Amino acid sequence: MSGRAWLLAALGAANAWGHAVSMSSGDLTIVGAQAHYTLRMPLYEISHTAHPEDALLAHIRFAGALLQDHACHPEPSQDTFICEADYQFQAPPTRVDVECTLYAATVPNHVHLLRATLDGRNDQAIFDFSFPRATLRFRPPTPAEIAATESGAGFVRALGGASQILFLAALAMAARRRAELAAIAAMFVAGQIAAVLVTPHTGWQPAPRFVEAAAALTIAYLAAEMVLLPQAGSRWLVAGLLGIFHGLYFYLFLQTAGYHAGYVLTGAAAAEIAVLGLLALLFSRAGKLARAVPPALLVFGLVWFVLRLRS
Repeated sequence: MSGRAWLLAALGAANAWGHAVSMSSGDLTIVGAQAHYTLRMPLYEISHTAHPEDALLAHIRFAGALLQDHACHPEPSQDTFICEADYQFQAPPTRVDVECTLYAATVPNHVHLLRATLDGRNDQAIFDFSFPRATLRFRPPTPAEIAATESGAGFVRALGGASQILFLAALAMAARRRAELAAIAAMFVAGQIAAVLVTPHTGWQPAPRFVEAAAALTIAYLAAEMVLLPQAGSRWLVAGLLGIFHGLYFYLFLQTAGYHAGYVLTGAAAAEIAVLGLLALLFSRAGKLARAVPPALLVFGLVWFVLRLRS
């Protein structure tokens, strides 16, 4: 078996032991001046959180509402920690300003999806470290607002964590010519699209626990190829295969958010292509310093993967 085949085999075998994608969801139902909120958080996200029954709800606030009562309990059968909370508004609201900093209680790349209902009207918002505040207006969004919101979510999610940025750095380093960079970028995006479109038809529901570890290993794989197989060809094909692993993150995100795949993937592709071009330009001007990047990425990817195993 070739060196490349061994690396790909190790990648596929090790993914089953990865850490979770960090996502949670919540439902807010408002009737008059009363509101009921249900938070669903994966149990593995709070393994390091002291007193999660109080800490989690302290990180989501609804302007003008006072917490009246709450109760939390684990649901081991669903691998979920559930909190139920009742709030009292000063007057029946027509819109609600929300601040959510659950990323501070979990991990920096945590994403929280909030769905809300008021007098039969629905709205939703997505929160993370870059967008901790939103306003629920409970009116049907225009097509332009839908496109902007969902493509913007894809743009932010594509650059929302260290794994995404470092993998793009590895892709930029793997390209030895401009034409090869264009081919690598196109195949990486195609791999992500394939994962999103094909996975629902396979009957397989990927466990979210391995996606971050998969990202760490994709970084390590590309770095190892640059260090150990510097003359290897067809890196554009490898980029497409590795893009499938990254596409699984968007598949899970779309399942949670209920957004349109076309908008989200368009935003993600725009972000990735722009950053790839910028990184390639920076590396081309770095000279000898750029030679230290692949070994550093290799060490980082492997260490990060080991840390995910231990967590």
